[in-house]
Order: sequence, then structure tokens, then C-alpha cells
Amino acid sequence: MVKKLKSLSAKKSSAGAGLLDSHLAQTVKDSAQQIWLAGMGAFSKAQEEGGKVFETLVKEGMSLQKKTQGLAEDKISEVTGKMSAMAGTVTAKAGHNWDKLESIFEQRTAKAMAKLGVPTSKDVEALSQRVEDLAAAVARLGKSGSAGPVARKAGRAAKAAAPAAPKAPARKAPAKRAARKTAAKSA
Repeated sequence: MVKKLKSLSAKKSSAGAGLLDSHLAQTVKDSAQQIWLAGMGAFSKAQEEGGKVFETLVKEGMSLQKKTQGLAEDKISEVTGKMSAMAGTVTAKAGHNWDKLESIFEQRTAKAMAKLGVPTSKDVEALSQRVEDLAAAVARLGKSGSAGPVARKAGRAAKAAAPAAPKAPARKAPAKRAARKTAAKSA
């Protein structure tokens, strides 16, 4: 196009101005027509291939989305596993500490009850077993028919094995109380 214009301008200088102007106008018109047609062809090609390019871009986008989702799911699974492991560790530590606390509580409770003189379950079981043994011995003696000195020994053994019941404080006689009240009033 540029070559045509240069050649026309060279002709213009050599030929007449009127003829040259019409020829130059025709050349510009032809060039504009060619540019217009080239644009229309490019537009047509872009339209044809645009759909194909769009479909290709959509496919690539879907592929990229699937890859991204897969990676995200892997990371989520990894984090979930780590959190589960941490929760398990914390739970184990808490359970261990709870067991320690329970053991300390049991020890201190047993110590306090021993100081108060409360028999333990082992003491009660031992006494129950001893009473059962003595009851069986008495039953054997009763069946054998001899209720003599052996039966008396078994009876004494049963009394010795039975735990001594704590004695309740003796109540003061009402007469003594009344006498004290009277003495306190007169004094």
C-alpha cells in the first residue's frame, strides 16, 4: 500500500495534477476497501474460532478447578488427621491426669477415714468371713451334740471376733438433773 502511494506521488510530480488526484483517490478507496475486507475476514475467523477457543478455555478451567479441589481436599484431610491426632494426645493426657487426681483423692480419703477409725471394706470382709467361720464351727458343735466346754470356747471366740460397738454416752438420770437445777438456783 505504501509502495503504491509512493509511486503515485512520483507520477503526480511528473503528470498532471487532475489526473493524479483522481488516481490517488481511487487508490486510497481501494486500499480502504481492502482494509475493510481484511477486518471482516478477521472478524469472521475470530467468530468461527472464538467458539472453539471458548470451549477450550472452559475445558481447561474445569480441569484446573478439579485439580484445585483435589489439592484442597488433600490439605483438608491432612489437617483433619493432624487435629485428630492432637485431640487424641490431649485426651490421653487429660485421662492420665484425671487418673492421678482420682488416685490422690482415694488415698487422702482412705487416710482421713483411717484417722477417724472407720473400718475399710477389707476389714469388714475379714470380720464377715470370721463370723461365718465361727457360725459354721458352732453349727458343727451343735450337730455333734456336745454343748460343753468346746461350745463355750466357740461362743467366747465369736464374742471376741465381733467388733466392739461404740458405747453411747450414759444418760444422766432425770432426778439428778433436777437436783442440780435446784442446787444451782439456790446457790
